[in-house]
Amino acid sequence: MPPERRGESTPDADEFLAEADGWTDAAFYESLRPALADGHEIRLLESGAEYFPDLIESIDAAREEISLETYIFADDRSGRRVARALARAAGRGVRVSCVVDGFGTAGMTGEVAASLAAASIQVETFRPEHRRYALDRQRLRRLHRKMVVIDGEVAFIGGINMLDDWFDPNHGELDAPRYDFAVRVRGPLVANAHLAMRRLWWELDLVNRSLGRPRALPGSAREPFSWPMPVISRIADAGTLRATLMLRDNVRYRRTIERWYLRSIHRAQREVLIANAYFLPGVRFRRALRRAAERGVRVRLLLQGRVEYRVQHYATQALYERLLREGIEIYEYQRSFLHAKVAVIDDQATVGSSNIDPFSLLLAREANVVIDDAGFAADLRARLEQAIELGSERQVLDRHRRRPFLIRLANWFAFVLLRLAMSITGLGDRY
Repeated sequence: MPPERRGESTPDADEFLAEADGWTDAAFYESLRPALADGHEIRLLESGAEYFPDLIESIDAAREEISLETYIFADDRSGRRVARALARAAGRGVRVSCVVDGFGTAGMTGEVAASLAAASIQVETFRPEHRRYALDRQRLRRLHRKMVVIDGEVAFIGGINMLDDWFDPNHGELDAPRYDFAVRVRGPLVANAHLAMRRLWWELDLVNRSLGRPRALPGSAREPFSWPMPVISRIADAGTLRATLMLRDNVRYRRTIERWYLRSIHRAQREVLIANAYFLPGVRFRRALRRAAERGVRVRLLLQGRVEYRVQHYATQALYERLLREGIEIYEYQRSFLHAKVAVIDDQATVGSSNIDPFSLLLAREANVVIDDAGFAADLRARLEQAIELGSERQVLDRHRRRPFLIRLANWFAFVLLRLAMSITGLGDRY
């Protein structure tokens, strides 16, 4: 990696950038609008068994910089392994910065906090929690994306938190690993991920500093304030895949991910296969699925089968009857908790952090990678079909109609409760 600019640019850095082939010096204000580009190497990673070894190997190879964002950074087996790897990198002189969400990671304690603090790693909190059960739109604007960028050359993006697959914070030890996906990316889109993360870091540092908020780690001191500098990233071709990064925020890219889904479903000719943990789509999304099915497109949904959060679970089931009547196939994943946020639509695929519910599509910061490649789509499709075959139960219209009265009442009540919550936060007009 070329020398990073810290403060004023150096002659060596400028000379390197002038001569280097395949690096970009992106201005801090540069657009992050998604655009498909060739030249990517992308590896699909299924759950923590594939994700964490690859991530830790890349962290151990870091030479200059590691940026990490996550909703949950848990003090469990996997979280500790990542924290120790980050501490090793910081001990080699690598600049390490982490951002955690104030709701998902309300406080950092235990070995994770000790490892990061001992290595003097800087950790910022996105919107620290003050009123945990308040229903206001600002409080619901969470950092839900999960991204790691190393040396401006490789990015990990997906739905996997720094959380062990075999443990759930609300349910304890699991009998099977959580089902989730991420991708490891080299190529041009890494520059956008790198810039987005550095931009958020600077914004959080400025806001938290101005409000007098302490760093996430007890006793951690802030570095001297500095103005944002251009972000150096590798953009040379690393493979042959065509892909882009889609970010959702609350300023310029508020509907980026939702619009991709709607456009892709409208254009689908053969199949729509969606696996999503928290599925509560709005009217337009449900209409797009119905019209695709009417055109003869095979529409399949792989959804949460175990009750993780009762209100979301029962509210989603309230949609089943209409979807099933419209010819949409629904499968509930039963083997463990489903946490995936992926889709295959014809020859395109997406892997990321965004659920298909109002909180992800309209409020949270999210990140999805779109891959326009038939081979990658086939790989993801095969894995999802295996999960459908071996770990899921198909929902049948007649059986769904005969579910017990108390379950039907719970479905109705949960859906009304979520609609009420969305109306209070100003989101009810889309649902």
